Amino acid sequence: MVLVAGNSSQFVRTWLGAAVGGLVEVPINTAYERDFLAHQVSTVEATLAVVDDVFAARFVDIADAAKSIRKFWVIDTGHLEPALATLRSAGWDAAPWDELDDRSNADPALELPVVAPQDLASVLFTSGTTGPSKGVAMPHAQMYFFADECVSLVRLTSEDAWMSVTPLFHGNAQFMAAYPTLVAGARFVMRSKFSASRWIDQIRESKVTVTNFIGVMMDFVWKQDPRSDDADNPLRCVFAAPTASSIVAPMRDRFGIEAFVEVFGLTETSAPIISPYGVERPAGAAGLAADEWFDVALVDPETDEEVAVGEIGELVIRSKVPFISSMGYYNMPQQTVEAWRNLWFHTGDALRRDEDGWFYFVDRFKDALRRRGENISSYEIETSILSHPAIVECAVIAVPADTEAGEDEVMAYVVANPETAAPSADDVWLWCDVRIPGFAVPRFLRFVTDLPKTPSQRVQKAKLRALGVTEDTYDRVPANV
Repeated sequence: MVLVAGNSSQFVRTWLGAAVGGLVEVPINTAYERDFLAHQVSTVEATLAVVDDVFAARFVDIADAAKSIRKFWVIDTGHLEPALATLRSAGWDAAPWDELDDRSNADPALELPVVAPQDLASVLFTSGTTGPSKGVAMPHAQMYFFADECVSLVRLTSEDAWMSVTPLFHGNAQFMAAYPTLVAGARFVMRSKFSASRWIDQIRESKVTVTNFIGVMMDFVWKQDPRSDDADNPLRCVFAAPTASSIVAPMRDRFGIEAFVEVFGLTETSAPIISPYGVERPAGAAGLAADEWFDVALVDPETDEEVAVGEIGELVIRSKVPFISSMGYYNMPQQTVEAWRNLWFHTGDALRRDEDGWFYFVDRFKDALRRRGENISSYEIETSILSHPAIVECAVIAVPADTEAGEDEVMAYVVANPETAAPSADDVWLWCDVRIPGFAVPRFLRFVTDLPKTPSQRVQKAKLRALGVTEDTYDRVPANV
C-alpha cells in the first residue's frame, strides 16, 4: 500500500492498520511527482493507495506506472470531491478515507492474519548513488527494534511526551519518534511541519519532554532571538542527528536541556552507533558501537580490509540478531548483493574511530547528498536535467552548506549541446522546478564544455568536488533556500 500524505492522524492509523492487516506500507515523499513518483510506485508494484486529495492528480500523470493500483482511499484536506472525480475519470476505484474507518463495512467473519516478526512491514525509499532510489525492505522486527533503540537512547517512559515536526513518510518521525512512544506508552505530539520561531512555544504548549532535530533544524532554533523565559520548559532530551557540536553547551544552558543524544544509523541497518545518554562525548563524535547487537568495522572501500584506529575507512555493519536489519532492496537483487557484499552492509560513508572507540563521520564515499534533512540521489537529479533537449551531459555533486550539521548544497555541472542554443541558468532551474522535488533542485549551476573522466569514461566527481563553487558558478540562493 503506497501512502502519499502529510502528517495526520489518518496517516498514523493507515500505517498501523496496514501493519495489523499484514499489508506492506510504502510511505512516499510528498514532494515526489512524475519520474520520481513513478519509479517508486512501479518498483513496489503497489495494489492499494492512500493519498491526500491534493496529490491525486499526480497519479494520473503517471498512470502507466501506477496501473497495478486497484483502489485509492483519499484523505480529505478540503479538496476531496475533485480528487475522487480525477481518479475515477482515469479509471480507478476511489473512495473517501473515511470508508476505511467505517466499521459497519467490516466483514465479521474476516480473520486478521498472524503477522510474524520476520514478515515485511514497510518499504522506505532511500537515495540512489549510481542508480535510482532503492526501496529498503524492513521487517516488523527491525521496525520494532529501531524504535526500541530510540526508547533506550532517550530513556523514554510513559511519563514522557515526544514531539516530532518531521514528515511521517520519513523514518525519523515514524520509527524514531512515533513508534518509540507506542513501545514506551508515552505520548506522541505530531506537528505538520518545523517552525524555528514557534519551536519553544510548541514545546511548552504540549508539555514536551523529548524531541528530535535533523540536519540544520538545531542551528535554525539556536539562531532565533533569545528570550528571558527560554529555559522555562519541560524539555529534558534532544535527539539531534547530526548534532551541531559547537552549540550544544550554550543551547543546553539556554533552554535548560538535560541531554543531547545522537546515533549514526541507516534505514538499512537500524542504529549501530549510539551516543549514551548523559555521557559527555568528544566534539564531533557520533557515538560508540552498539556492539551487543552489531559488528561494526571501518574498511578500505576497495579491498574490504579493516583500517587501523585513527584512519578513515568505509563503515560496514552486520547484525548479530536475526531481522534487526533490512532484508535488502525491494525488487532490486543486484543492488542488494552489491551493498551486502562479503556478508557486511556497505554504507558508502567515510568514518574514523579514535582509541576510545568514538566514531566520527568524515565524508561520503558515495554520491548521495543530504539537504534540509532529505537524502538526495545525484543520479535522479542528473537524469531529470539530462532530459532537457539542450543538455548533453550533467554531473551533480554535494558542496558544503553554510550551516553546521553536515548538510550539503546541491551543485550541477552542465554541458550544453553545442549544436543548439545554450540554455541559461534560469532555463535549467525552471526545467528542474517541475521535475525535481524542491529540496533537490540544484542551488548552484556551472556550465562547462566537458567533464573530467577516467579512461573508462566515468565522471571524476572527486575533481568536481575539489573545485567547489567557482566565480563562474550561478547561485540561486533567493529562490531555493
